[in-house]
Amino acid sequence: MTRLLMLDGDGIGPEIVAATRTVLEAADARHGLGLRFETAAIGFAALERHGTTLSDAVVAQALAADGVVLGPVSHNAYPPVAEGGVNPSGALRIRLDLFANIRPARTRAALPAPARTDFDLVIFRENTEGFYADRNMATGPGEVMPDPDMALALRKITRRASARIAEAAFAAAATRPAAHVTAVHKANVLRLSDGLFLEETRKVAARCPGITYDEVLVDAMAAHLVRAPERYDVIVTTNMYGDILSDLASELSGSLGVASSLNAGEARAMAQAQHGSAPDIAGQDRANPAALIGSAAMLLDWLGTRSGQARFHEAAQEIAAALDSVLAEPEARTPDLGGQGTTSGFAARLVARMGGT
Repeated sequence: MTRLLMLDGDGIGPEIVAATRTVLEAADARHGLGLRFETAAIGFAALERHGTTLSDAVVAQALAADGVVLGPVSHNAYPPVAEGGVNPSGALRIRLDLFANIRPARTRAALPAPARTDFDLVIFRENTEGFYADRNMATGPGEVMPDPDMALALRKITRRASARIAEAAFAAAATRPAAHVTAVHKANVLRLSDGLFLEETRKVAARCPGITYDEVLVDAMAAHLVRAPERYDVIVTTNMYGDILSDLASELSGSLGVASSLNAGEARAMAQAQHGSAPDIAGQDRANPAALIGSAAMLLDWLGTRSGQARFHEAAQEIAAALDSVLAEPEARTPDLGGQGTTSGFAARLVARMGGT
């Protein structure tokens, strides 16, 4: 039995999580994955019922599960943390020690994209520290205001976090044809913090002589991704740089609406789309579920590696192939991609492509 905790989130979350569950149930029936689905309330629904957007009970459920599927959350609209407005995404990444945010971006032949050329890359973003105020202090915020006219933000970079995200990136590169890792940084200005990140990344590179390694400044990387994204294979970087660059790469590949993402640690993983909760279209059955479905496929692939069971890999590959097939049909695409398709209809068509009913 494999326990999956499904967390709806806010806005369009319940709709795209339901669509994703439909696809996972079909994969389970076809491949005998032994999936057992559990649910819990987070976000505004949990705040109304329990006084917090993420309760300790839900964290305990997530820790006990084999994997988590997290819908998008509207954390920018939450009340202060002291009033229960915890960001479930950031908190779960910390509490479950999901240090690697893995964000693939690739063009699809049938899906229009702004990029000048086809590309296939993946960004490994460190997930547990950096400039993110909710992720770099044991207690208290990572931002302070000494007086009303001054705000200070603290950035934390550690050897341990830098080393393990680098190791994850090089391990992934070893499985890809190009076998190329690019470290993105700003060590010419942030000499201590980005310098420490580069020190640890270079140590890992030295242990992997079969993998091509180079380094690029973050501002230059933004320009290079626009001009020639096909030059890159695996990109490894710190939290904020990775957040920004992955959105850029995803838009260049076609849309954030198809941008999958996996938060992975040593023992746990959480599927999560890159995009937000889009409350303006919530409840209209027109949200694009492609990114979360693709993220769930990544979760199945991770579970296959962890368990050594090929059927999880096979299910993940089948979902990914069916996703490409449905995205190739203009009439099946949701309005954000120029189509007239619905959230539920997209999932049903994808299941049909998998051979389900």
